[in-house]
Amino acid sequence: MIPEKLERGLVSVFTGDGKGKTSTAIGIASRAAGHGFKVFFAFFLKAGNYIHGEKKSLSLLSGVAFESYGCEGWVDKDNVLPEDIEQAKKGFSASREAMLSGDYDVIIMDEVNMAINLGLIPVDDMLKLIDEKPANVELILTGRYADAKIIQAADLVTEMLMIKHPYNNGIQARRGIDY
Repeated sequence: MIPEKLERGLVSVFTGDGKGKTSTAIGIASRAAGHGFKVFFAFFLKAGNYIHGEKKSLSLLSGVAFESYGCEGWVDKDNVLPEDIEQAKKGFSASREAMLSGDYDVIIMDEVNMAINLGLIPVDDMLKLIDEKPANVELILTGRYADAKIIQAADLVTEMLMIKHPYNNGIQARRGIDY
């Protein structure tokens, strides 16, 4: 049986300084796949050879395709490298192509808000992508520092707020829990 398409896809933004943005997106991908929907998951600012729990879990889900677009290390906002811009544009183009292909029901652009904040992707390009979104495709945008224009264009916006974090007590990120 061929699964039904979404009747109405929305634009959702998960932003803020608290934990849970990518985890929420992974949960949505899992739920969508469980209902037979096809998901394209683009990891921005994360090198392709970096193996983390998110990729391992997504690889177990039928109907979920994912790619990473990023270079090794962190992007320095004051010293953005051409490779950083190239990777972000590649991820943006792949996400747009997937969204318009008719092959996917859910498009997740993880950390794209941060890529926009760093100047790797123009905010106007994202607004155009939102305008181009087919009515039956769900678009999920994650990452800190969501631009006010993107927040305005979205249907749902959730801000994750950090109230307390173990890192402040010297506890490092833990494999299987934090990555």
